[in-house]
Amino acid sequence: MAEVNINRVKSSDIDVKDRTVAINRVTKVTKGGRTFSFSAIVVVGDENGTVGYGLGKAKEVQAAVNKGIEDAKKTLYKIPVLKGTIPHEQTAKYSGAQVFLKPAAPGTGVIAGGAMRAVLESVGVKDVLAKCKGSSNPHSVVKATIIALQKMKDPCKVAQLRGISLDKVFNG
Repeated sequence: MAEVNINRVKSSDIDVKDRTVAINRVTKVTKGGRTFSFSAIVVVGDENGTVGYGLGKAKEVQAAVNKGIEDAKKTLYKIPVLKGTIPHEQTAKYSGAQVFLKPAAPGTGVIAGGAMRAVLESVGVKDVLAKCKGSSNPHSVVKATIIALQKMKDPCKVAQLRGISLDKVFNG
């Protein structure tokens, strides 16, 4: 398996913004009839390289979203962002969802689908080209996108390891 960049962040250190990716109404059939509840997947981030995701389930939508936010704050990761884009191309797979991320020139914007867009905007990426192949299930797409972002190598560390300047890493 590829090397994964796991930089956990404490939620108390930063101020995060939340984005609700999907809300799903689920039904439990019992002897007394149907019981409805809601499941919400939420992405949180500080738009400065930190992101996390969580799942919340409750009888009401707002309670499910709040539970998702609390769950997401427990799993925050630090992602390298360089000049408003990602440092290099990256692919990742989770379950049936495959994602492909590619850096883009300034002014391109976030070219990505719904679930991927929420994750990338929460990280703080302004310019990126992204494609989701296979399953479009929001849960799988969010997890695959987070995995791809975790695999990103910090360009400053790469330059330091190679013993060259940051400009030569990208132009050399």
